[in-house]
Amino acid sequence: MGKMETGLVQDREALVRETVALATQYDVVRFLRRVTEAYGMRAFLVVRMPGGTAQTVQSVSVVSSWPAELVARYDRAAMLPNSPLFGRVLNNTVPFVVDLEQQAAGKSGREADVFALFKTYNMERFAFFPVCDPDGHRGVVSFYGDRQLPTHQEMLELTMIAIQVYDRLYQIGRSDHRPGEDLTEREIDCLNWTAAGKTSAEISEILGLSEHTVNHYLNRATRKLDTVNRTQAVAKAIRTGIIT
Repeated sequence: MGKMETGLVQDREALVRETVALATQYDVVRFLRRVTEAYGMRAFLVVRMPGGTAQTVQSVSVVSSWPAELVARYDRAAMLPNSPLFGRVLNNTVPFVVDLEQQAAGKSGREADVFALFKTYNMERFAFFPVCDPDGHRGVVSFYGDRQLPTHQEMLELTMIAIQVYDRLYQIGRSDHRPGEDLTEREIDCLNWTAAGKTSAEISEILGLSEHTVNHYLNRATRKLDTVNRTQAVAKAIRTGIIT
């Protein structure tokens, strides 16, 4: 191994160690820019996967260096809901790489459109790293460029970086915003009665509201608590002391 290659490996190992010191989202963005450059890529994207309901990259992106025009064109074409790559993340915990040029070879339609769009920005090769936060929410840290696909060793290094970065973003988010602090009194009432085992119909009678309104409050509380259903919302509300 030559001096230049040895130095590059050491630099990358240092990047892995740096993740523990990231204190703000701005720190994470600057760090990921350096990672992207160190590995010869052009852009990064960290997405928090909301299940099968996401319509745009902009709505699920946590931090990103995608060109603004690419985001706009991608979302205008509604490419996310039908993306096999993001769909694969929801059903897979193993990192993977993609060469759009190979996938789109000889094809027309959507595959060709996606390749043509990313080719415009010299971002036709991807590396995806599925991740998960302590609350069980799935996400993905991904890198894009036109270099050869990452080696096995690079994938191992980037996997460690992706896991650490996603955890840091989770911890930063927790310190910046206490879950449920913007819940209304009615939303908390509905959570309390749900925790007591009452149905929406029963809660509507207790609070003098329509069942539709009760469901609306519970759905809003679920979103505000960053959970996927009312059962998880109640559990988190109890765990964080919002209800008892």
